[in-house]
Amino acid sequence: MIFQTTRIAGVFVIDIEPHGDERGFFARTWCREEFLSHGLNPDLAQCSVSFNHRPGTLRGMHYQKAPHGEDKLVRCTRGAIFDVALDLREDSPTSGQWIAAELSADNLCMLYIPKGCAHGFQSLEDNSEVFYQISQPYVLGHGTGYRFDDPAFEINWPLPVNCISNQDLDWPSFSRVAAVRNG
Repeated sequence: MIFQTTRIAGVFVIDIEPHGDERGFFARTWCREEFLSHGLNPDLAQCSVSFNHRPGTLRGMHYQKAPHGEDKLVRCTRGAIFDVALDLREDSPTSGQWIAAELSADNLCMLYIPKGCAHGFQSLEDNSEVFYQISQPYVLGHGTGYRFDDPAFEINWPLPVNCISNQDLDWPSFSRVAAVRNG
Protein backbone atom coordinates (compact mmCIF):
# COMPACT_ATOMS: atom_id res chain seq x y z
CA MET A 1 0.00 0.00 0.00
CA ILE A 2 1.12 3.54 -0.71
CA PHE A 3 0.22 6.06 2.02
CA GLN A 4 -0.14 9.65 0.78
CA THR A 5 -0.26 12.36 3.42
CA THR A 6 -2.74 15.20 3.07
CA ARG A 7 -2.69 18.73 4.45
CA ILE A 8 -4.82 17.48 7.38
CA ALA A 9 -2.71 15.58 9.92
CA GLY A 10 -3.75 11.95 10.23
CA VAL A 11 -5.84 11.90 7.04
CA PHE A 12 -4.29 9.69 4.36
CA VAL A 13 -5.19 8.74 0.81
CA ILE A 14 -4.09 5.13 0.45
CA ASP A 15 -3.44 3.45 -2.88
CA ILE A 16 -3.30 -0.30 -3.14
CA GLU A 17 -0.53 -1.98 -5.13
CA PRO A 18 -2.17 -4.55 -7.40
CA HIS A 19 -0.09 -7.53 -8.46
CA GLY A 20 -1.62 -8.66 -11.72
CA ASP A 21 -1.47 -11.52 -14.16
CA GLU A 22 -3.80 -13.04 -16.76
CA ARG A 23 -6.39 -13.79 -14.03
CA GLY A 24 -6.66 -10.19 -12.84
CA PHE A 25 -4.89 -8.88 -9.73
CA PHE A 26 -4.39 -9.40 -6.00
CA ALA A 27 -3.72 -6.59 -3.51
CA ARG A 28 -3.79 -5.88 0.21
CA THR A 29 -6.31 -3.30 1.38
CA TRP A 30 -5.35 -3.43 5.05
CA CYS A 31 -2.26 -4.48 7.00
CA ARG A 32 -1.95 -4.02 10.75
CA GLU A 33 1.85 -3.60 10.63
CA GLU A 34 1.74 -1.00 7.82
CA PHE A 35 -0.94 1.00 9.60
CA LEU A 36 1.10 0.96 12.82
CA SER A 37 4.25 2.02 10.96
CA HIS A 38 2.38 5.11 9.69
CA GLY A 39 1.02 5.95 13.16
CA LEU A 40 -2.53 4.90 12.25
CA ASN A 41 -4.95 3.00 14.46
CA PRO A 42 -4.92 -0.67 13.35
CA ASP A 43 -7.89 -1.70 15.52
CA LEU A 44 -11.02 -2.90 13.74
CA ALA A 45 -14.28 -3.19 15.65
CA GLN A 46 -16.85 -2.92 12.89
CA CYS A 47 -17.24 -3.06 9.11
CA SER A 48 -20.17 -1.44 7.34
CA VAL A 49 -21.41 -0.97 3.79
CA SER A 50 -23.45 1.82 2.22
CA PHE A 51 -25.28 1.38 -1.08
CA ASN A 52 -26.42 4.45 -3.02
CA HIS A 53 -28.82 4.16 -5.96
CA ARG A 54 -28.06 7.34 -7.87
CA PRO A 55 -25.51 10.11 -8.38
CA GLY A 56 -25.98 13.14 -6.13
CA THR A 57 -26.85 11.08 -3.06
CA LEU A 58 -25.17 12.67 -0.04
CA ARG A 59 -24.37 11.18 3.36
CA GLY A 60 -22.71 13.35 5.99
CA MET A 61 -21.15 15.06 7.77
CA HIS A 62 -20.98 12.41 10.53
CA TYR A 63 -18.75 11.59 13.48
CA GLN A 64 -19.03 9.90 16.85
CA LYS A 65 -18.45 11.98 20.01
CA ALA A 66 -15.76 11.17 22.59
CA PRO A 67 -15.09 8.87 24.25
CA HIS A 68 -16.33 6.81 21.29
CA GLY A 69 -14.47 8.59 18.50
CA GLU A 70 -13.83 6.43 15.44
CA ASP A 71 -11.05 6.04 12.95
CA LYS A 72 -12.39 5.00 9.53
CA LEU A 73 -10.91 3.46 6.42
CA VAL A 74 -13.28 4.10 3.51
CA ARG A 75 -13.20 2.37 0.13
CA CYS A 76 -15.59 2.48 -2.83
CA THR A 77 -16.17 -1.07 -4.09
CA ARG A 78 -18.64 -0.21 -6.88
CA GLY A 79 -19.18 3.06 -8.73
CA ALA A 80 -17.54 6.26 -7.49
CA ILE A 81 -17.83 8.77 -4.64
CA PHE A 82 -16.50 12.19 -3.65
CA ASP A 83 -15.27 11.41 -0.12
CA VAL A 84 -14.70 14.20 2.43
CA ALA A 85 -12.82 14.34 5.74
CA LEU A 86 -13.53 17.46 7.84
CA ASP A 87 -11.13 18.30 10.68
CA LEU A 88 -13.08 19.13 13.86
CA ARG A 89 -10.16 18.79 16.31
CA GLU A 90 -9.97 22.04 18.28
CA ASP A 91 -6.19 21.76 18.81
CA SER A 92 -5.45 21.09 15.13
CA PRO A 93 -3.92 23.79 12.91
CA THR A 94 -6.33 22.65 10.17
CA SER A 95 -9.45 22.66 12.37
CA GLY A 96 -12.48 23.54 10.23
CA GLN A 97 -10.73 22.56 7.00
CA TRP A 98 -11.60 19.64 4.74
CA ILE A 99 -10.02 17.49 2.08
CA ALA A 100 -11.69 15.32 -0.50
CA ALA A 101 -10.67 12.38 -2.63
CA GLU A 102 -12.48 10.64 -5.43
CA LEU A 103 -12.74 6.98 -4.50
CA SER A 104 -13.91 4.51 -7.11
CA ALA A 105 -13.99 0.87 -8.00
CA ASP A 106 -11.65 1.78 -10.87
CA ASN A 107 -8.99 3.80 -9.03
CA LEU A 108 -8.93 1.51 -5.95
CA CYS A 109 -8.05 4.42 -3.60
CA MET A 110 -9.02 4.50 0.06
CA LEU A 111 -9.32 7.35 2.56
CA TYR A 112 -8.22 7.03 6.20
CA ILE A 113 -10.11 9.41 8.49
CA PRO A 114 -8.94 9.74 12.12
CA LYS A 115 -11.15 10.33 15.13
CA GLY A 116 -11.94 13.99 15.58
CA CYS A 117 -12.79 14.35 11.90
CA ALA A 118 -16.28 14.24 10.44
CA HIS A 119 -16.91 12.17 7.33
CA GLY A 120 -19.29 12.49 4.43
CA PHE A 121 -19.54 11.58 0.78
CA GLN A 122 -21.53 12.13 -2.37
CA SER A 123 -22.13 9.36 -4.89
CA LEU A 124 -20.93 10.18 -8.40
CA GLU A 125 -22.34 7.16 -10.26
CA ASP A 126 -25.41 4.93 -10.18
CA ASN A 127 -25.29 2.04 -7.70
CA SER A 128 -22.22 3.19 -5.78
CA GLU A 129 -21.21 1.00 -2.85
CA VAL A 130 -18.97 2.13 0.00
CA PHE A 131 -17.14 -0.19 2.42
CA TYR A 132 -16.05 1.11 5.84
CA GLN A 133 -13.61 -0.40 8.33
CA ILE A 134 -14.18 1.31 11.70
CA SER A 135 -12.13 1.27 14.91
CA GLN A 136 -15.10 1.63 17.30
CA PRO A 137 -18.57 0.15 17.27
CA TYR A 138 -21.48 2.52 16.83
CA VAL A 139 -22.72 3.77 20.22
CA LEU A 140 -26.31 5.02 20.30
CA GLY A 141 -26.47 8.62 21.44
CA HIS A 142 -22.86 9.45 20.45
CA GLY A 143 -23.35 9.73 16.69
CA THR A 144 -23.70 13.33 15.57
CA GLY A 145 -22.86 15.65 12.70
CA TYR A 146 -22.95 19.03 11.03
CA ARG A 147 -24.80 20.26 7.97
CA PHE A 148 -23.26 19.18 4.65
CA ASP A 149 -23.76 22.71 3.31
CA ASP A 150 -22.53 24.60 6.38
CA PRO A 151 -21.06 27.95 5.24
CA ALA A 152 -18.41 27.65 7.96
CA PHE A 153 -16.77 24.84 5.94
CA GLU A 154 -17.66 25.69 2.32
CA ILE A 155 -17.43 22.10 1.08
CA ASN A 156 -17.61 22.12 -2.72
CA TRP A 157 -19.81 19.12 -3.51
CA PRO A 158 -19.41 18.20 -7.20
CA LEU A 159 -23.10 17.51 -7.95
CA PRO A 160 -26.42 18.98 -6.88
CA VAL A 161 -27.72 17.08 -3.84
CA ASN A 162 -30.75 15.08 -5.01
CA CYS A 163 -31.06 12.53 -2.21
CA ILE A 164 -30.27 13.07 1.49
CA SER A 165 -31.77 11.80 4.74
CA ASN A 166 -33.90 13.97 7.00
CA GLN A 167 -31.36 13.35 9.75
CA ASP A 168 -28.56 14.79 7.63
CA LEU A 169 -30.73 17.81 6.78
CA ASP A 170 -31.43 18.34 10.49
CA TRP A 171 -27.80 18.46 11.68
CA PRO A 172 -27.00 21.89 13.13
CA SER A 173 -24.60 24.33 11.54
CA PHE A 174 -21.16 24.60 13.13
CA SER A 175 -21.48 28.35 13.60
CA ARG A 176 -24.77 27.93 15.49
CA VAL A 177 -23.26 25.32 17.82
CA ALA A 178 -20.13 27.47 18.36
CA ALA A 179 -22.31 30.50 19.23
CA VAL A 180 -24.22 28.47 21.86
CA ARG A 181 -20.93 27.13 23.33
CA ASN A 182 -19.44 30.62 23.56
CA GLY A 183 -22.63 31.87 25.16
